Amino acid sequence: MEKIVQTAGRDALGTFAPDFAHYNDDVLFGENWNNRDIDHKTRCIVTVVALMASGVTDSSLKYHLENAKKAGVTKQEIAAVITHAAFYAGWPKGWAVFNMAKDVWTETAPADDARAAHEASMLFPIGAPNDGFAQYFIGQSYLAPVSKEQVGIFNVTFEPGCRNNWHVHHAGKGGGQILVCVGGRGYYQEWGKEAVEMRPGDCINIPVDVKHWHGAAPDSWFSHLAIEVPGENGSNEWLEPVDDAQYKSLK
Repeated sequence: MEKIVQTAGRDALGTFAPDFAHYNDDVLFGENWNNRDIDHKTRCIVTVVALMASGVTDSSLKYHLENAKKAGVTKQEIAAVITHAAFYAGWPKGWAVFNMAKDVWTETAPADDARAAHEASMLFPIGAPNDGFAQYFIGQSYLAPVSKEQVGIFNVTFEPGCRNNWHVHHAGKGGGQILVCVGGRGYYQEWGKEAVEMRPGDCINIPVDVKHWHGAAPDSWFSHLAIEVPGENGSNEWLEPVDDAQYKSLK
């Protein structure tokens, strides 16, 4: 890797604060960033997490996000890093960093490729076909694990018109599920209630023992994070499909 050379300190503060400029350009970047005890990509990730934890979301964070992308950090990796750090640094900080990261990891998709366009609109990958649960879905769905440790987090993507069957999350203690829409447009509905439209940023808390379904709108791809609330003796009870007439009445 080429040696990192920084002049931002001298460019901005060379005459006003020459000592600060020296420490910034020669020590922080000239020595610390050129240290080889950890690789450059890891150092970029650590820096982004440190700024996020400190609540720094100005141009310096954008610079280090861009630096991380140049170092080879993928969209999927930065999404996982920010999600993991948000549990420790704070969920609002995670949202703030995601809003900046989306501008850095912008990908252009072919205009005629709806799936690629949907994936490019969000930070999380679509993942693989959700074959393990296909029997409980109408239409094609996809599954991408985000975290399997501490708390299970999965990005679930539904093609237009796809939805899962009515189902119930059971648990002896704790349990339930949280849905956070990260792309497209979809619906969530509890038994006996009107369907709720979901758009990016919308969050649904699903208690245990509540019969419900969720899925894409008829004309839109839809992705949500499914966050498994820790509980004891948890299980899913899959029930009947959503009635076609009822689903098609949604707008």
